[in-house]
Order: sequence, then structure tokens, then C-alpha cells
Amino acid sequence: MEKHLLVPGRLRTIPPQFSWIDQRLVRERHIARLSHAADALYLFLVTVADARGLSFYSEPSIGGYLSMTADRLDAARKQLLHADLIAYHHPLYQVLSLDDASRGAQRGGGVYSIQEVFKKIGGGA
Repeated sequence: MEKHLLVPGRLRTIPPQFSWIDQRLVRERHIARLSHAADALYLFLVTVADARGLSFYSEPSIGGYLSMTADRLDAARKQLLHADLIAYHHPLYQVLSLDDASRGAQRGGGVYSIQEVFKKIGGGA
């Protein structure tokens, strides 16, 4: 099939503020393994991140933009950490390269708060 632009005047380019989404999210089925809340959080973080993948929106701001409760946002963030798609150290988020994400999900990669580490050690969720 030959592809052609449907609306040539609206050809997408990388904007000056730098925001893009890696196609491997779909091809490698990362998106299929996440909840809709985690997908929404990931899309938000990719959209607001700088060229190094960093952003520091507050939890109340993110919750407001995504219409998520604090608990739902926390669960979505934990899912992205477990999938090794982001790193998080309050208040800073980093969207990670997908290069090692599949291996990271298997090893439980990501950055965890000290509270999360103690929960894991104690057998908590």
C-alpha cells in the first residue's frame, strides 16, 4: 500500500519543547501490560518531560490533569516503576529509555521510595 499524507499542511514535526512517544510501546506490548491509569500517567509524563525525560509536576497537579485520586495515581506510578518505564524520586519523574524495559519488568526495576522498600521486605504490596 502506498502511503500519502491526508492533510499535508498538518505534517507532524517534533515541537521546540521536545515531546515524542516511542513506537516500541505498542510493538513490544508495554502498553498492553498496563492499566489505563498507568497509560494515562505515562502519556502525561512523556508529554511534559524535557529532552532528558525529566519532569517535576506535583502529584495534585497530575491528579487534576488526569482526574485521578491520589491512590489511583500512586497505583499507576507503581505500575510504571515495576514495568521499568519510569524512575521516580519525589518530586522528580524520569521517563526511561525502552532499551532495557523488558528486562527491567522481569527484574522489578525502577526507583522505589524507602517506604516501598520496607513494604516489600515486610511482605506488603
